[in-house]
Amino acid sequence: MLWYHYVFGGVLIVASIVITVVVLMQEGRSQNLSGAITGGANAVDNNRSKGRTIEGKLERLTKWLIGLFFVIVLAAFLVFLFV
Repeated sequence: MLWYHYVFGGVLIVASIVITVVVLMQEGRSQNLSGAITGGANAVDNNRSKGRTIEGKLERLTKWLIGLFFVIVLAAFLVFLFV
């Protein structure tokens, strides 16, 4: 095995651990279902300020990390394919 096999493998392992931790830090979607049962009068206010909350930032971070993970996997595949 060449050195970049180890580099790509290590980066992918670290990235997958970070993604797992960020996803586990988020609240579950089932907590929001109680508002649907009781009427959820402040649902509009929750959606409007969602981007500024920690939950919104974690969701945005998760999307960026998954996109980065995909790019790293694609790069690793192309490097292994053509080298």
